[in-house]
Amino acid sequence: MSGVNEIRSTFLDFFRRNGHEIVSSGPLVPRNDPTLMFANAGMNQFKNVFTGLEKRDYKRATTAQKCVRAGGKHNDLDNVGYTARHHTFFEMLGNFSFGDYFKDVAIEHAWTLITKEFGLPKDKLLVTVYSEDDQAFDLWKKIAGLTDDRIIRIPTSDNFWTMGDTGPCGPCSEIFFDHGDHIWGGPPGSPEEDGDRFIEIWNLVFMQYEQKTKEERVDLPHPSIDTGMGLERIAAVLQGVHDNYDIDLFKALIAASESVTGTRAEGEQRNSHRVIADHLRATSFLIADGVLPSNEGRGYVLRRIMRRAMRHARLLGCEEPVIFKLVPALLAEMGRAYPELMRAESLITETIELEEKRFGRTLTRGLSLLDEASQGLEKGDILDGETAFKLYDTYGFPVDLTQDALRARGVGVDLTGFGDAMERQKKEARAAWAGSGEAATENVWFALKERVGATEFLGYETERAEGVVTGLVRDGEEVRELAAGESGAVIVNQTPFYGESGGQVGDTGMIVASGAKSELKATVTDVQKKADGVFVHLVTVEHGSLRLDDPVELIVDVARRAAIRANHSATHLLHEALREVLGGHVAQKGSMVSPDRLRFDFSHPKPLDPTEITRVEDIANAIILQNAPVETRLMAVDDAIESGAMALFGEKYGDEVRVVSMGTAIDGEKAGKTYSVELCGGTHVRRTGDIGLVNLVHEGAVAAGVRRIEAFTGEGARRHLEEQDQRLRDVAGLLKVSQTEVSQRVASLIEERRKLERELADARKKLALGGGGNGGADASVREVGSVKLMARAVEGISPKDLKGLVDDAKKSLGSGIAAIVGVTEDGKAGIVVGVTDDLTDRFSAVDLVRVGSAALGGKGGGGRPDMAQAGGPDGTKADEALKAIEDALAAAG
Repeated sequence: MSGVNEIRSTFLDFFRRNGHEIVSSGPLVPRNDPTLMFANAGMNQFKNVFTGLEKRDYKRATTAQKCVRAGGKHNDLDNVGYTARHHTFFEMLGNFSFGDYFKDVAIEHAWTLITKEFGLPKDKLLVTVYSEDDQAFDLWKKIAGLTDDRIIRIPTSDNFWTMGDTGPCGPCSEIFFDHGDHIWGGPPGSPEEDGDRFIEIWNLVFMQYEQKTKEERVDLPHPSIDTGMGLERIAAVLQGVHDNYDIDLFKALIAASESVTGTRAEGEQRNSHRVIADHLRATSFLIADGVLPSNEGRGYVLRRIMRRAMRHARLLGCEEPVIFKLVPALLAEMGRAYPELMRAESLITETIELEEKRFGRTLTRGLSLLDEASQGLEKGDILDGETAFKLYDTYGFPVDLTQDALRARGVGVDLTGFGDAMERQKKEARAAWAGSGEAATENVWFALKERVGATEFLGYETERAEGVVTGLVRDGEEVRELAAGESGAVIVNQTPFYGESGGQVGDTGMIVASGAKSELKATVTDVQKKADGVFVHLVTVEHGSLRLDDPVELIVDVARRAAIRANHSATHLLHEALREVLGGHVAQKGSMVSPDRLRFDFSHPKPLDPTEITRVEDIANAIILQNAPVETRLMAVDDAIESGAMALFGEKYGDEVRVVSMGTAIDGEKAGKTYSVELCGGTHVRRTGDIGLVNLVHEGAVAAGVRRIEAFTGEGARRHLEEQDQRLRDVAGLLKVSQTEVSQRVASLIEERRKLERELADARKKLALGGGGNGGADASVREVGSVKLMARAVEGISPKDLKGLVDDAKKSLGSGIAAIVGVTEDGKAGIVVGVTDDLTDRFSAVDLVRVGSAALGGKGGGGRPDMAQAGGPDGTKADEALKAIEDALAAAG
């Protein structure tokens, strides 16, 4: 029992048998402690349990916690590879009691595990206690049988743990292993304690006090236990080696590194292989937990770790990317214990390879320039800050790599001068911004970005997290507080809230107090992205106050976010379905993704027919039913587009982009391949099945050559279909038929109506020309000079039927002129004049219709000499129009 995986499982199983709940490792990006860059101890995920803010259904827990120390105050990066026990990533084994057992049980468990389960010899162990902790001293004597000289009292803060200036605290007891007198060093507390002979393997924290103020400390009502054992350290002890890099885990990773680089881990090359093996773990676990390389925050720390490993690969002679090839070796060693590695394998591999390619270009150019700039420097000299900044600013060569590259020669870097050059550049950037024509209100966001940096977005992984308030804005001005009833904008260092971009609306939710019993409650009504990375939370404070530098908890409206995610993922599927049905010319021209519906604009020259709409909907739903995982990768933008990923309209892309893939094509040229692949920074469902259903509800034009579809998904689609079904039931009830017979019955009714309309039109025509029932003589026909004129005003006749009436009138006259005015329901009038062919050389229908139109208040009119039409706004003047035509005939005759 000495392999790392066996040691981990033995530890967890021991505490499980002793009533502890095995709790999965918390993520490396802490959700409940905004002051931490990365999880660095086992107790991080239990912080709120220890403080009493959170209750769980167990009082004992045990974990193997993923930890990273490579940024902030816990930064071991520069020592990694050069010492026996420094790592960027490590595993912390721990057991915890939340007000259940205390010192006696904790000590008994620890001693039983290491001496019986692990079988360590008692004479190789010694412990430390806080100098004032007589209780712990006596318990070690009683339980472990240790003599006084092997229980060392430490009077310093090394053996007194605190969570902060206030809060839970208590004495510690550390367990040390003696590696033997062949290694230099003395026991803790001695002048030689910094040597490597005595190595701490376990720290037991007895959380028994609460620090109220700097001067006041009181007993906790329910003392608790928090322990931490470094897995790599205990593995070295159990495997009989002094160096963590000689344990089975690192031997396997280093062997893989030797294989891909073609070099041995010997001599000067040994440290490079160690750096690669260590940094591979940190890189892979950070990417699996949602951190991606960037130039700020956690992403920058990840990039530093990655590029340090990559530089050491170059030192081993590797000009091409090789570190990404080591991912399978890591998964073989740690994938079973941490399945998130297996799930993120493709993302990890592609992200590392992408960064290696980009860094290769930077490194080749930067090292050449650095060699030239430092040519005359000798050991003890300092490279000037201006040169270091030029390498960084102009050529993308990070200052920490400049330090690392010069370290072997004993040459330092003027970091003060580097900082001065950086600040000068910021001032120039601010001046350029001020003169760029941007709206004055944007200046406040630019100033905040300069001072506090970009906001870290945690929302791909969580909808709830803690953050620290770094900026407050009210009415365009920075303030230190937003009080109850006030509205304004809040900036935090990290947030789970999505800021509106790429067509996706911003999240809403709540901001409440963190780590205190304050009444703070602020409603987040929207989130906007400003100044290239500042997430602006628009809030109204309901209770309490929001103050600068306060820790707060940010809670996204989960149901609303889920609906937005479903609609966003559906737009990707609809985009591809439209291309499949209509053709490859289809490209996105805009979108809007909200919780209640989606809108998608695309290029297409004509309306979609019902068959096309149905096909698009059916294809998208077929992919949804696959319930396929939605995968995200990081790629260079050019590589992503070249590989077939579609870029979204209106989006701005950097050098690296998130590529979202989902579904498997069922038929066609893409059959068996990934269905939808797009560049996208939005939030998406975990699996296509989470969309539920997509239902197209509208298709129409928005501009020349641009169409728009609107759709519902999930619950929105269900409600819409339910409403449609209810309408169908209502119609069936009115028609007194079953739902299946509605279409047939409606078609029958429509045909009946058309028949009746035709019969009514015919009746009106006959009535219009029927002469008024005076014994066969038509009173509307009279002689004007030598010409017969039929002049009649009619109502209830469609304007389009007037010409037909005039044609019939001309036939009945044989020779003559017909003028009919039709008055519409809204009081307007149409007029048609017809002249039989034998009279067109004397009279023009166009001239006559214009006379009638003028009487109706109209202008003009047009047609042919034998038939002309016009209109007017005043149907009450119908008789005057007919009289005007009669007078015109009389004058002409």
